[in-house]
Amino acid sequence: MSGSSRRPRLFRRHSSREIMNNLASVSSSFLPAFGTIVDETYHLHLKKFVIAPYDRRYRWWQTFLVVLVIYSAWASPFELAFKKVSMGPLLPLDLIVDAFFAIDIILTFFVSYLDKTTYLLVVDHKKIAMRYVTKMLFPMDVASTLPFQLIHRVVTGKVHSGEAFRFLSLLRLWRLRRVSQLFKRLEKDTRFSYFITRCCKLICATLFSVHSAGCFYFWLATRHKNPENTWIGSQVPDFEQRTIKLGYTYSIYWAVVTLTTVGYGDLHAVNPSEKAFTLFYMLFNIGLTAYVIGNMTNLIVHNAIRTFAVRDSINEILRYGSKNRLPEGLKDQMLAHLQLKSKTVELQQEEVIANLPKAIRTSISQHLFYPTIEKTYILRGVSQDFIAQMVSEIKAEYFPPKVDIILQNEIPTDFYILVSGLVEVLVYKNGTEQLLSRLGSSDMAGEIAVLLNIPQPFTLRTKKLSQVIRISHDHFKQLVKPNSQDGNILLSNFIQYLKSLKQEIVQEIPCLPELLSDLATITEATDLNEDPQNQESVDGNTRVIEEDVGGNCCPWCNVRVIIHGNSPNQNTTKGKLVYLPPTIEDLYRLAENKFGKRPNMIVIGDDSEVEELNALRDNDHLYLIF
Repeated sequence: MSGSSRRPRLFRRHSSREIMNNLASVSSSFLPAFGTIVDETYHLHLKKFVIAPYDRRYRWWQTFLVVLVIYSAWASPFELAFKKVSMGPLLPLDLIVDAFFAIDIILTFFVSYLDKTTYLLVVDHKKIAMRYVTKMLFPMDVASTLPFQLIHRVVTGKVHSGEAFRFLSLLRLWRLRRVSQLFKRLEKDTRFSYFITRCCKLICATLFSVHSAGCFYFWLATRHKNPENTWIGSQVPDFEQRTIKLGYTYSIYWAVVTLTTVGYGDLHAVNPSEKAFTLFYMLFNIGLTAYVIGNMTNLIVHNAIRTFAVRDSINEILRYGSKNRLPEGLKDQMLAHLQLKSKTVELQQEEVIANLPKAIRTSISQHLFYPTIEKTYILRGVSQDFIAQMVSEIKAEYFPPKVDIILQNEIPTDFYILVSGLVEVLVYKNGTEQLLSRLGSSDMAGEIAVLLNIPQPFTLRTKKLSQVIRISHDHFKQLVKPNSQDGNILLSNFIQYLKSLKQEIVQEIPCLPELLSDLATITEATDLNEDPQNQESVDGNTRVIEEDVGGNCCPWCNVRVIIHGNSPNQNTTKGKLVYLPPTIEDLYRLAENKFGKRPNMIVIGDDSEVEELNALRDNDHLYLIF
């Protein structure tokens, strides 16, 4: 069976496209408040003829209406400026667009809404209708949809294209709120680029302001009693008889020149009304320009802020190194690590998934690192559940080339598993650096010192860019304690690995032969514990033979102490590092085995007698009083 088929399935996967579509279609307004109890079938059983606001078909309908809104935003000012088109080719198209919005008004009476007090969807038809009618939305929707010119023609039988009807057509600009809502939704939708969406919004706002200002400015010229005393009449005397294309071109040209503050002077305000409008338009352009420049600055700075932070950090490191006279090699390591961190910031697992639930983080770690972890020597033969629990506690890191991961003689707290790259195992002797071995993918580093509770015997340095996963000693102990069977397998694998080490590596590990002897004794005792025949009866009670072993089969899960065969007032002799047994009696028996006779008392450094083993900690020194 392949490794992938043995891998435990921690969660049931769904289509990523389906998940993203569901998230994109639901607004945060539809999320219930914390503590609100909602029937999980509530959204699935709506009343007849009730439309859910997050329904995909209704969303597509709203998107289609936005396209029609864009047409209305262009046509309304255009028809105000150019009388010829208001009753000409655009009239049938306006009626068709108004018909679609009339359908939307009817549909709105059947669209459920979110109650702000209960945060539940209201599906009652009467409540939906009352809410829509009593708000400003309904009268404005109706006013912006009614075809006033057609109604006047039906009622009076006359065709009228007066300015009143053209001003009433500006009510269609009320529909622009739909465009604003669309952009808000797109800005939150991760399927679309926020930068591009924001730029499109700014471009649309600028084009609409230019188009509206140009059309209204042309309308002022057509309203003046003396056409030649206008901004366009002074250049084109018969502009009202010329083509619409020419008039619209002149209008947009003036609006763009004024917006950009170029001001060539060829088209300028002539009469007071034009000067007043030009003054208002220039003041409006100040705000529009500030809005556009501010938004563009935020977008650009947002992309460059990480670069600024990295440059500042590099300068701080250079100043720190110069001030403290650090060697060039150490400064180079600091700079390399910082530059690597900036390049791989999006790959740092902890920073990316820190805010996700633990179940998702575990699933991600399992997907990324399970194949690597299960190949490590110490985990061969352990259960899949143990590996899955271990994967949930790991942390991934990157190290650039020629950077020390572990320093010789430092206090051990974590050990590492190499995912990719190359790491050198080094040792310092007499001021010189010697290479002992190299580690590759799925190799472990630092576990000997961690599991034996000794200072790190080697220095580990990256040869090239390396990715490692870090496992805390405390987390490892917590995982092993409740898994006795897996603990036996781990211990056996660890002993076999220590026995297979090269002689030059063994020489650098202090007290390794003695530690191996103790570990072998523990393994034998554990095997005896599991054999019912190796139990002896004492006072009618069954006691398992536990020679030199603590209450847990995993030695590195127990407290380790150093026993001295003398009192604390005498010259301290070389002690023996042992695992603390579960009882005081077992401790006396262990001391007798190690030193040949049973002590009368066991004390600590201040002559206090040891009565409870729970009070002892790792590396405490115990003294035997004979």
